[in-house]
Amino acid sequence: VQLQASGGGLVQAGSDLTLSCTASGASSRSAGMGWFRQAPGKEREFVACINWGAGATFFADSVKGRFTISRDSSTDSIHLQMNNLQPSDTAVYYCAVRRGGSCFSRTNYSYWGQGTLVTVSS
Repeated sequence: VQLQASGGGLVQAGSDLTLSCTASGASSRSAGMGWFRQAPGKEREFVACINWGAGATFFADSVKGRFTISRDSSTDSIHLQMNNLQPSDTAVYYCAVRRGGSCFSRTNYSYWGQGTLVTVSS
């Protein structure tokens, strides 16, 4: 499985941004995919995930109501729509493929993308 994330950049607070991640060969070997982020000096944290099948989605409390996650099965891609971005959202965002178990736990993800930087200025 190879993951390629894109869409990061520098934006002002209140702006919107969409991240995309293409994971070739992921759907047949996994339970779903997710996004994590890591701010400077902090641990990598869960942001959002989507399960295959029924397409259930889950979000961290800090982004609930502002971020949405979706899947494009025709391209083996997921997208993270981020609205009303705040400086606290500044981080490197990573997409990952989950082999099973809870989507909130980083240890359940077996493949990771290289990360894309999102910087939100105040």
